[in-house]
Amino acid sequence: MPAPESSILKEKVRRLPHRPGVYLMKDRLARIIYVGKAKDLKKRVSSYFQPSRRFTTQQPKIAVMVDLIYGFDIIEVKSEAEALLLEGKLIKQWKPKYNTDFTDDKRFLLVRVDRQNEMPRFRLTRFRKEDASTYYGPFAHSGLLRKTLSQMRLRFGVLLGDARPVRQPDGSWYLYDDVRKEIYGHLNHISSEQYRQRVEEACVFLDGKSRQWLVELKAEMMAAAEKRQYEKAADLRNVVFALEKTVLKTRKFSRQSGPIKLEVIEEALDELRVKLHLPDQPEKMECFDISHISGTFVVASMVRFTGGRQDRQKYRHYKIRSFIGNDDFRAMEEVVGRRYRRLVSEKKPLPDLILIDGGKGQLTSALKAFLALGIEPPPMVGLAKKQETLVFTDERAPLNLPARSEGLKMLQRLRDEAHRFANTFNAQLRSRRMKETVLDDLPGLGPVRRNALLNHFKTIQKLKKATSEELRAVDGIGEKNSLQLHRYLQNL
Repeated sequence: MPAPESSILKEKVRRLPHRPGVYLMKDRLARIIYVGKAKDLKKRVSSYFQPSRRFTTQQPKIAVMVDLIYGFDIIEVKSEAEALLLEGKLIKQWKPKYNTDFTDDKRFLLVRVDRQNEMPRFRLTRFRKEDASTYYGPFAHSGLLRKTLSQMRLRFGVLLGDARPVRQPDGSWYLYDDVRKEIYGHLNHISSEQYRQRVEEACVFLDGKSRQWLVELKAEMMAAAEKRQYEKAADLRNVVFALEKTVLKTRKFSRQSGPIKLEVIEEALDELRVKLHLPDQPEKMECFDISHISGTFVVASMVRFTGGRQDRQKYRHYKIRSFIGNDDFRAMEEVVGRRYRRLVSEKKPLPDLILIDGGKGQLTSALKAFLALGIEPPPMVGLAKKQETLVFTDERAPLNLPARSEGLKMLQRLRDEAHRFANTFNAQLRSRRMKETVLDDLPGLGPVRRNALLNHFKTIQKLKKATSEELRAVDGIGEKNSLQLHRYLQNL
């Protein structure tokens, strides 16, 4: 099968942004054969299609792969660190033929804080457990992360994994019983309540919410440079770099924690009632999110929290029907309209609060859906990711709740769950389409027998491993078909 016209790929490359991101190279069957990251998507992807450079600067394996490329998708991100994290996640998910990195399932580091312990410690781990601990990450820069934890121990006086605090008869604690108590410079004899305040301050910093420490360090660095204390200034510069890289926010890899206590849920719901000017606590909350890859496989999710907890039976996902392409605003208007048109037609109550993943544009699109239906909307807010800013449908000014706000955390959990559910459905559609495409190119195999094969073997991987005798066990697959199908599958 001939490669697509180079002009088509060149035109697609020409429209790429000069932004960091991940690119997914695809073959003629729309299978992902390579996943890569880029500081500049346009420069990186265009390098694959420059004949003068292809066989001199690229590895032979990559040069061979280029001949198989029939298309590509991109996912824009905010930073190189986020691109690295997303690249690893997608490689593990799709296992592309021409990727070698990340195939050993190496995981990025997380920071685990064992809050169930009376004296919580900050530890490094590569695995997230279903426990009551709080996890931060994953972090792309392991060396910088270790340096950051060392600096956090000095700054906040928190314990790392190597600490062995000793309880005293009166219930207080000695954090260290050796020379480190002088090195670290904080009060060593302390109550558990005092220590937990230190933990909270350190957690706020890891959440990327507190910048005062960085401001102070930068000022100290500049002062050292002005005094020509260049070695001290260089050391402070390295510390600032490590801290900034560690707390750089990366979407889809946010803080996760264990089960939420009932009193915390009550506090969150009551805070939302007050801050959002609601008549009552929002018992039923619904959130919408849009997911796509470069305008393809556009889907949406709707998740519901009842009483502050996930109500999975009420979750819904949607394929976008009204248009083809990349337009989050139109997609949001469509799915919000479909959701509440149905609730009204079925005479079911609307939620107490609707959360829209996005800023003023997405929120306005959701409002348009209600106006088109002639329905009075319930309270509705948008949550803009960049600064976690709440925006409203009326003339109220945007609102930023404090980082420790339980109401904000509740909305973030709702938003993150909608995002996860949308991405999961998106991946299912892509996987299903890839399965269908592999068998579409085999002559003489109609939809009935194609579905029979997929229902019998469940996955393309199992189908590829099947012998011709095992293929004949499927209804409608005779001896001639099985031999032809077997040869075709072995050549994929």
